[in-house]
Amino acid sequence: MPRVKAKVKVKDLTVEELQELIEQTVEQTLFELLGDPDEGLELREEVKARLRRSLARERKGVPGIPAGEVAHKLGLGW
Repeated sequence: MPRVKAKVKVKDLTVEELQELIEQTVEQTLFELLGDPDEGLELREEVKARLRRSLARERKGVPGIPAGEVAHKLGLGW
């Protein structure tokens, strides 16, 4: 998505640019209000090990599970 330049009038934005501006504003506002709830927390060693294994498989070219398949297994709409 394109970044909106400063000093541009809303009337001059495309729909896509306006949507991006709204998304950025909401994200920034939520972060300012709520902060990062995970800030300062440490990952457990077993989570770090699992992430390392996952990255190693990815580097070797081993395909992961498609997101649609994961969503289906979890009963999520995709």
